[in-house]
Amino acid sequence: MEKKQTNVVVVTVAIFVATFMSAIEGTIVSTAMPTIVGDLHGVSLMNWVISIFLLTNAIFTPIYGKLSDIFGRKRVFIFGIIIFLIGSMLSGMAHSMGFLILWRALQGIGAGSIMPVSNTIIADIYPIEKRAKVMGLNGSAWGIASIIAPLLGGFIVDNLSWHWIFFINLPIGIITIFLIQFFLKEEVSVHSKKIDYLGSFWLMVALLGLMYGFQLMGESSFSWITLVISFVIFIVGAGLFIRQEKRAEDPIIFLDLFNNRTFVIQNVATMLVSGLLIGFEVYLPSWTQGILGVPASLAGFAVTPSSILWIFGSFLAGRMIVKLKANQILTISLSILAVGSLLLALVPASTPFLAFFFIAAILGVGFGITITSTLVISQQLVTKDRIGVATSFNTLAKTLGQTIMMSVFGIIMNGTMNAGVKANPKINMDMMNKVINPQTAKTLPETLLPTLRNVLYQALHNIYIGCFILIVVALIINAFDRRSKDNI
Repeated sequence: MEKKQTNVVVVTVAIFVATFMSAIEGTIVSTAMPTIVGDLHGVSLMNWVISIFLLTNAIFTPIYGKLSDIFGRKRVFIFGIIIFLIGSMLSGMAHSMGFLILWRALQGIGAGSIMPVSNTIIADIYPIEKRAKVMGLNGSAWGIASIIAPLLGGFIVDNLSWHWIFFINLPIGIITIFLIQFFLKEEVSVHSKKIDYLGSFWLMVALLGLMYGFQLMGESSFSWITLVISFVIFIVGAGLFIRQEKRAEDPIIFLDLFNNRTFVIQNVATMLVSGLLIGFEVYLPSWTQGILGVPASLAGFAVTPSSILWIFGSFLAGRMIVKLKANQILTISLSILAVGSLLLALVPASTPFLAFFFIAAILGVGFGITITSTLVISQQLVTKDRIGVATSFNTLAKTLGQTIMMSVFGIIMNGTMNAGVKANPKINMDMMNKVINPQTAKTLPETLLPTLRNVLYQALHNIYIGCFILIVVALIINAFDRRSKDNI
């Protein structure tokens, strides 16, 4: 009897759909948040509706990667999507902010499987020269989602109700499960069923302490005692995790991966570049709206060229991987990002809207090469039975980079604006909040607008100087990766 083969095209489409479903979730909820808060009356908790999803997503990412190496990609991928769909359904049925946050946490637990296992499946079904291109296309779903989500979210809220931003996941997820179940064929050779539960627990404790601590730092006011406790939990959790992994028969993360200098440098670079990525995508619309006065419906398109050129960059990564060493590829891609981030750091407040298209295009190429090549190289550096762990660790590096830098950027933003307000007695923070939105900016006195926009420019300018520094640090770190020609 002939062995059934994976239908590569159908499985790839299913992966793209699942990735897009996960990617759009964060932004579409942000769009609907004012309506949700108005209905459920929980403005003080609104940030946690988004934060809890990201938190649980990150915590469970490395665990899913390990489980996919043990039990196979299909089972773990489908399990994660089922949890995501249950969380989506319950979120749509929530009648209080507390329950919405609880079900969003469940949704995030399920979503934690989608990115790492998707990229692991791609590594299984595509040869190395095609893998980077497909991963680049898959990764571009995040950029496309950032454009489509506000439009789709607005349409759903206006024509249906906010509950449908969650319910819409159900048919999409069910179709994805069907396609994966029937068209992905894999031989699972279980290496060990002794799951490292204790290691998983301490890893979750460490990540919870770290990410919650940085989440607190990004808020305008927080308790220093809570912050210190969070980081103490991280340190204790990390220490106990490392101790457990050293003696575990089949650890959740193999500590010997950190003996490979190239693996470490590739993932540190991923983390730093992801910090630039989140700063670029989150704060550029604030620049185009607050300083240039571009309507919100158009401001998001300033990052569109980045999403398009990301795909081109991933194609370049595919060619580079088979011809160049890891540190050479990273030097090229980081140099491109250095040019783009330096332009962002130097451009004056009067820079026209279209100029950002050019900067976004440069950054898109750099993102495409860096994010794709670091993932593929991380997979290449490990044996087949560790690809899931390597992929999930790379995904975790991205999430940590974005979470940590969002907090740092928040501190820079608030600190610069507070200093600007103190230096100009005629303005206050309420005015600063209004100037970012072109609609509310119209209510402000015309004479104060130049001052307010200058303070906002200084804040964003400082953030983008920080972004440039991230890339410089990445270039310096990469300089320590000197490998022989026989190695990657």
